[in-house]
Amino acid sequence: MKAIVVDDSRLARNELKRLLKEFDHINVIGEAANAMEAKEKIETDKPDMVFLDIQMPGKNGFELLEELEYVPYVIFTTAYNEYAIKAFEYNALDYLQKPVQKDRLAGAISKVSEKKKSEEQADTEDRMTANDQVFVKDGDNCWFVQLANVRMLEVDGNYTKLYFDDQKPMIPRTLNYLESRLDPKTFFRANRQQIINLKWVERIEPWFSGSIKIYMKGGEEVDVSRRQTQRFKELMSF
Repeated sequence: MKAIVVDDSRLARNELKRLLKEFDHINVIGEAANAMEAKEKIETDKPDMVFLDIQMPGKNGFELLEELEYVPYVIFTTAYNEYAIKAFEYNALDYLQKPVQKDRLAGAISKVSEKKKSEEQADTEDRMTANDQVFVKDGDNCWFVQLANVRMLEVDGNYTKLYFDDQKPMIPRTLNYLESRLDPKTFFRANRQQIINLKWVERIEPWFSGSIKIYMKGGEEVDVSRRQTQRFKELMSF
């Protein structure tokens, strides 16, 4: 599992990294000394877990979590014990008091591993494939739609717009939620605003700064973010 260590103390970061070296399945891919650095690294590198200090210069650990779009599994590390209750209100999987003890660290990592495994199993069971049919209602209009015919999903305020045939109804679901339900082998998150059905891609062209533009069979043009361009190339290559 990929991990990031966030602590304003360099000594504390180094000590935790030293302890984590004893866990073969944990790969520390980065570290940060404050919330600003941490936010950038977390949203760019998408770690599985973050070891997060609470009291830091500027924004604290809780404020950082409130700003994140992508939230990994969180293990708080702090010199104080008065934040424990609040930490679990933020869905932390564990709360380690400094100096961190190896046995407590092992227990925390075990909790993350079990949580990740259970979620992956549930995720696999709950995914909807292109062969599934869904009920869509927009105002007085209703459809039964096979997901294979949905060529794109797009954010529209607090709703998501579905593109199929010549229809574009809106449903009261977030794009993040729908992404969690759809088969990633068929539906690809192109950017913050859009998910596309890969079977509806007509052609691809290079775009700005190493990104790509995708032209859909329905006529839509989709700009793929630079980060997702790399993921797209990996997904579509041998």
